[in-house]
Amino acid sequence: MAADLDVVNLFIIAGGTLVIPILVFLASFFLWPSVLIRVYYWYWRRTLGLQLRFADCGGYRFCYSYRGKPGMRPSILMLHGFSAHKDTWLTVVKYLPKHLHIVCVDMPGHEGTTRTNTEDYSIQGQVRRIHQFVRAVHLNRKPFHLVGTSMGGNVAGVYAACFPSDLCSMTLICPDGIKHPCETKFDNHLQDLEHNYTLNIPLIPTTPEEMEDMFRLCSHVRFKIPQQILQGLVDVRQPHNSFYEEVFMEIIGEKSRYALQEHLHLITTPLQVIWGKQDQVVDVSGANVIAEWVAGCRVDLLDNCGHSVVMEKPCRTAKLLLEFIILQQNSGSGTKKCS
Repeated sequence: MAADLDVVNLFIIAGGTLVIPILVFLASFFLWPSVLIRVYYWYWRRTLGLQLRFADCGGYRFCYSYRGKPGMRPSILMLHGFSAHKDTWLTVVKYLPKHLHIVCVDMPGHEGTTRTNTEDYSIQGQVRRIHQFVRAVHLNRKPFHLVGTSMGGNVAGVYAACFPSDLCSMTLICPDGIKHPCETKFDNHLQDLEHNYTLNIPLIPTTPEEMEDMFRLCSHVRFKIPQQILQGLVDVRQPHNSFYEEVFMEIIGEKSRYALQEHLHLITTPLQVIWGKQDQVVDVSGANVIAEWVAGCRVDLLDNCGHSVVMEKPCRTAKLLLEFIILQQNSGSGTKKCS
């Protein structure tokens, strides 16, 4: 009888222990989904072994996460897209070897990196700031591999043109900044914006419904996202929407809109381009434009994939990225530059 009571007590204690986190989860899910989203990113950074750090440069602060130490393979610096953050790359980092030195930085003004003025938000301004970050963390002690997606791809390409000695190779994922021959659904909306500034920007959602529309625009894969999570994503972004609007108007402005296109002839870094065939934001025809300008450019096109390549095809992206880095390192010129 005593043994039975002990078992009952054990279940009561265990049940009580489980009930508390379950209640906290349910409360967060229904009442504070934005908190749950922040905890999610924190959990995955810890699970994947990424450490959070800050780099201060003369009053300017960069926020970044990293894993591993410089070794035989080149370090990898990852630049996220518009209105995103360093944790965008978690899905890809998951599939990369743990011994690689990986650095994911918040782009100028985004998430934990300092906000200043529009000069820093143009593509050239972002390139200057990223170069400042690279020097601050001594990433360019030896040539590294640079990765950029969307806006980050535009920045990465211009960076390669301006600071070629910093890099041993580079991967651009659905980069903007290209005059692609075919128009997309997003291009049509941009044309409407030029004539009517009161229209909403599809990449700056203000309601769960608009957030869902943004996912449909950016992803070919249809993710089933609960309404509470959509609301949480809106809540997380809402305080920053005026900043996002400022950045958006800057990067589609005359000086930045085709920055990558204007610097293609200066790129000598071994280049890989990864693009989703069903991209509705930046048309996949841009891959051919880049390949025509940059000799030896490797192009990897992904079936059943839209603009959000790192979210839709993280495993495939990581595999292609690693294959390219190893290929360049093992080649004659790559061995010389990356070793």
